[in-house]
Amino acid sequence: MWKMKLLPLFVVAVQFRSVTPVIHSLKYFQTTSSEIPNFPDYLMVGHVNDVLISRYDSKSRKFEAKREWMNKIEMDAPHHWERQTQYNIGLEQTFKVNFEIAQERFNQTGGVHMIQSMIGCAWDDETDELVDGWEHLGYDGEDFLSFELQTQRWIAIQQQAFDTKHKWDQLDNLNQYWKYYIRDTCPGWLKTFKSHGAMDLLMRTELPVMSLLQKTPSSPITCHVTGFYPYKAALFWRKDGADLYEDVEMGETLPNHDGTFQMTAHLQAELPADAEDRYECVFQLSGVEGDMVTKLDRRLILSNERDRGEPAGTPTRPDVFLLTSSLLLSRGRNQEDDAGRGDPRGAPRSAGAAARGPRQASQKQTSQLHGSV
Repeated sequence: MWKMKLLPLFVVAVQFRSVTPVIHSLKYFQTTSSEIPNFPDYLMVGHVNDVLISRYDSKSRKFEAKREWMNKIEMDAPHHWERQTQYNIGLEQTFKVNFEIAQERFNQTGGVHMIQSMIGCAWDDETDELVDGWEHLGYDGEDFLSFELQTQRWIAIQQQAFDTKHKWDQLDNLNQYWKYYIRDTCPGWLKTFKSHGAMDLLMRTELPVMSLLQKTPSSPITCHVTGFYPYKAALFWRKDGADLYEDVEMGETLPNHDGTFQMTAHLQAELPADAEDRYECVFQLSGVEGDMVTKLDRRLILSNERDRGEPAGTPTRPDVFLLTSSLLLSRGRNQEDDAGRGDPRGAPRSAGAAARGPRQASQKQTSQLHGSV
């Protein structure tokens, strides 16, 4: 995905001060699905601080590092990626079996369905303490089953999950494995990543260029930001100082070729004559205090078409709405890599994945560790 170069507008913003969090997270999302076009039957992605670091899927059948610094791990532990590949091949088969059992539980014979899992932890690198840990499973976008770390027991969220809960509650080896993984292995990986300098790279912040776009005078006004990092960000419109939810359509957060991101918010309301005094686009970035604010100014909107009454100096960019088609194309390329990502203004309803730590189970042990539903 290429990064579009758009003309910056006049931006009114408060002073930004970088804040470096000490809480780091490692999450693995796993998805097994059926009948979804152009999507692998099995997908595993790993995230550190909500940034994609690794991937395996049933099409490539290869575990891949998605960050340059992760190659240092292979130098320290030769054949590590190959072991990860073999481990995920085993998990792929286990989750396919679980998927078939889940369909029977829900009395389903076909169609688009999905079983998901997420496991991970949050670690404080100042106190060296575990802040939180998770092991959740979902089915068709709804919570299904959750592991309670303190009691080492499973919580059934849906009626169809009770048989699995009773079965897994009796699997002491399985529950001891998840307890050890969440409390020891997962934070251990975060310490390893930190020792390789990953956190310094992941905790950087880059502020975006903000622009207002409009295809024609009657089209929605699009607030477009590009070049920001990290991924966690919020973009929205305000009217008279209040957040605006009606008449606003949010676009996807999409990656740029340089590792930064872009996003859009479309204002679809019919604007009154005094709109410029009442509307503004607001951008918030994780790790940065304060808002970036762009006031609505018709004179500075980038457009394909000029109103006859506009001043001659109004900037016009005939090519800016190539953006629409490029985003659609990039959506197809990137929809798989984005699996599991959540909106920074609200947690995702359901995640998917399995996480693997420094102490790997053999492929033969994989099905024993995960069990069947």
